[in-house]
Amino acid sequence: MTWQTVKPMPRSTPAASAGGKSPFGKWEPDPAISKARVKQSDLILFTTQLSVMLDSGVVLSDAIEAMAEQMRPSVLREVILDIAERIKNGDSFSMALSKYPRIFTTMFISMVKASEASGKMAEMLSVLSGYLNADAETRKQVKSAMIYPIVMLMMAVAATGSLMFFVLPRFTRIYQARGATLPKLTQILVNFSSLMGNPLFLAGMVSFFIAAAFGLAAWKKTLMGQKVLDWIKVHTPIFGTMFIDAVLTRSMRIMATMVNTGVSMLDALAVMKISCGNYYFRRLWETADQKIRDGYQLSDALMLSPYSKLIASGILQMLRAGEKSGQIGRVCDKVSLFLEKKLQNSIRTSTALIEPLMITIMGAVIGTLAIALLLPVFRISSVISQ
Repeated sequence: MTWQTVKPMPRSTPAASAGGKSPFGKWEPDPAISKARVKQSDLILFTTQLSVMLDSGVVLSDAIEAMAEQMRPSVLREVILDIAERIKNGDSFSMALSKYPRIFTTMFISMVKASEASGKMAEMLSVLSGYLNADAETRKQVKSAMIYPIVMLMMAVAATGSLMFFVLPRFTRIYQARGATLPKLTQILVNFSSLMGNPLFLAGMVSFFIAAAFGLAAWKKTLMGQKVLDWIKVHTPIFGTMFIDAVLTRSMRIMATMVNTGVSMLDALAVMKISCGNYYFRRLWETADQKIRDGYQLSDALMLSPYSKLIASGILQMLRAGEKSGQIGRVCDKVSLFLEKKLQNSIRTSTALIEPLMITIMGAVIGTLAIALLLPVFRISSVISQ
């Protein structure tokens, strides 16, 4: 999907692959498409382009249909055509979007619904586009920080495997031919290498890991599994701070975007609960929601929550100042920018700590293997002379 200027085109019937007319005349999308996902970049482009077209005075259904006509055949094209058809049949834009919850989030739909009431859909979509761009950039930064240790680990595994399965067996054959005994460290590695080369052992190990993966996936869905895994995420020495900053950045950005565009605080908290993906943050927002319904301010509600320590006291003070000045949305926006910079610092700090840690681990592994390989070399002359 590429950016291009589109002009309203004559309304056309959505492609047959998207579905068909029901006996009652209602457009029925293909169930497979309703469960599909699209790239974040395509969603950002769709939101931005639609905002520009609506700001230019194009009718919503015409704008959506024209955009779809300019796209290459894809899932998003079929979805957009179906949305246009639903709007022509009398559905609101937010109602049409709600048919595709895997593509359009609760926040996206809530903000579109608010814009329908205020009549400022073009401005709302522009704000949404900015949020989606910022959120995508944050995710990209977090993923980039995770790539380095994974690559280093793969290199360590590759180097270890090469030495154990290609170099070590050569010394073993020389020693066995001469009837000599390998050094103890080398013998341990030889035994381990033989074990890894045993098909029965490998089959058992693969079966164990597959069963463990399925068991872990099932356990993650339980309340206890969520608590344990999310506790590990929050309290991991190197990545814990980065994870907390990422969740808070996303949550405060949602709060700022929704409150600034006329959505209520309670609706914003409901979206934050769905979007955070961590048990302890969900409990934090749920408790804050209950306290606000009881008459507390946001800052006091967060401070009285059982997991208030997840939010720094300085951020709570900033929120309290925003409540006193009546500019909570503007303050949340500033808090999200502050947290974004803090997240970038956390990523740099994590990367700086990971690099020497991984080098140390790799050095220990490769060094042990090198010693195990050099010990037979030092004794090879005496072995050959026998």
